[in-house]
Amino acid sequence: MNETSESHPIWEPNGQAAAPSAVQGLGFQIGQRVHAVGNPRRIGTVRYVGAVEGYAGDWVGVDWDDGEGKHDGSLGGVRYFSGSGHSSGSFVRPKNLSAGISFLEGLHLRYRGDSTKEEEDEMYVYSTSQKRVSIEFVGKNKIQEKLNHFKELIGASVSNLGVSSVEPFNEINAIVPNLKELDLTGNLLSRWQDIGTLCEGLPALEILNLTNNLMSCDIPKLPSLASIRVLVLNNCSITWNLVEKLQESLPVIEELHLMENKIRTIGPEASNFVKGFDSLRLLNLEENSIDSWHEILKLSYLRSLEELHLSGNKLKHISYPFDHKRPDIPNDYDKQDTSIRPFENLQILLLGSNEIDDLASIDSLNLFPRLMDIRLSENPIVDPTKGGLPRFVLIARLAKIKMLNGSEVESKIFEQFRYVRLVMAKMQLDDMEEIKRVHPRFIELKALHGIADEKPPSGMAGPQKMSSGLICITLKCVGASMGEKPPLTKKLPPTTTVGKLKVLCESFFKLKDIRLKLLIQEEGSPFPLLLDDDMAPLVDLGVGTGATILVGEES
Repeated sequence: MNETSESHPIWEPNGQAAAPSAVQGLGFQIGQRVHAVGNPRRIGTVRYVGAVEGYAGDWVGVDWDDGEGKHDGSLGGVRYFSGSGHSSGSFVRPKNLSAGISFLEGLHLRYRGDSTKEEEDEMYVYSTSQKRVSIEFVGKNKIQEKLNHFKELIGASVSNLGVSSVEPFNEINAIVPNLKELDLTGNLLSRWQDIGTLCEGLPALEILNLTNNLMSCDIPKLPSLASIRVLVLNNCSITWNLVEKLQESLPVIEELHLMENKIRTIGPEASNFVKGFDSLRLLNLEENSIDSWHEILKLSYLRSLEELHLSGNKLKHISYPFDHKRPDIPNDYDKQDTSIRPFENLQILLLGSNEIDDLASIDSLNLFPRLMDIRLSENPIVDPTKGGLPRFVLIARLAKIKMLNGSEVESKIFEQFRYVRLVMAKMQLDDMEEIKRVHPRFIELKALHGIADEKPPSGMAGPQKMSSGLICITLKCVGASMGEKPPLTKKLPPTTTVGKLKVLCESFFKLKDIRLKLLIQEEGSPFPLLLDDDMAPLVDLGVGTGATILVGEES
């Protein structure tokens, strides 16, 4: 949400714009962050202060963050304010709202001796991998003792306590001078001046989490964040322009998390590329609204970037700027080095839950110099139900892949075998130009594994020609209750589905009342792979002539 009056105009009950003096009073101001008394997790923004027609007394119009109000700011035909949703607004008596507490008040409240179990569960910090880690160094049986020794505290959480302000930096430093990790998730903070004061009072602070604080886009004076290595600004209404402004205040930043900020564009003001952030190793832009890969290319010369998280955006196509030369080579590079490559140190690229649907995007990942860990799940191109690629094809097409969709890729031999056979079964091998275009790695992998062409003898016609289109596979029973049965070699249409093959196996081996499962075993692969999609044709699974299918039974 934007706190400016342009996006959320303030109205008098008569429908006219309200004067500033008319919208302040009762201890609350327009744009102020508040929470419901007794429930610091129920947070909203003040959008109106004053009378409500037909109701006695004064009211505060609140636009609730969770969208759970009663109206959109209009009541009885009179518009008092414009809510962010059709039912995000409500009118509340001032006595039922809280303007919050200060940082040190929150710290004492969280770590007081008579803390509840729920409050103790909140005593955690975020690790650099963004996992909650309990603050065991406080010692839950020694909390009262540690209250007198806050100087020993090196990590703390005051999340969801309604913190809205901070004390002077010298008071903060006198209480917790050694704090290195601080979680301020879900509070009422909005002013960057307060964050600057906080960091000035905490010179050792390295990890700061401001998730779910609606931060202002106005920075009258840059805060000092000189020691911050990890900054979490998830769901803080952050724009990229604000990130650019903060860059000067973050000289040693290594991780920057910007999830759920509705970011659509990455707009460096003075260049086509994002500059600075020389120590930035991880950038998290998940769950935003980026729909153009052109925006991502603006990040391609972040010198230390190793991890780029882009899951949950709206990207349809990705590419590597193979011939893209940077126009402004930094002065500290060797002038003779003209081979500075985009995304030179990128190793991890998370692209899950986007809208990628083309093979060129997949193949372009091979051009990233050091990319080894890729997430592509929940994209159309990898959804077999929508004609997408199965996992074994992805592994075969991606030359340097070591992690795919969060799972380690231990050996590629089996997948590469299947992929080559899949291509051989589905394409005319005499059209090599078309194969190079659609399957860039096919020739390389075919030669690597010494897989010979399978060409039928010439001059065939009629039934012989029809049979030449069949694949010859070996079926072996391996189920414990199936008994000793000799292997069978069968010729089948490559379009035979897994489900149909199960039915045929029941007939071939005279199996009754057994739920079958099929696994493919090919030379060079240490483990068989389960064929678990009954609707998938054998050819789409890379099953070709010479393949061995193991017939097992469901446990």
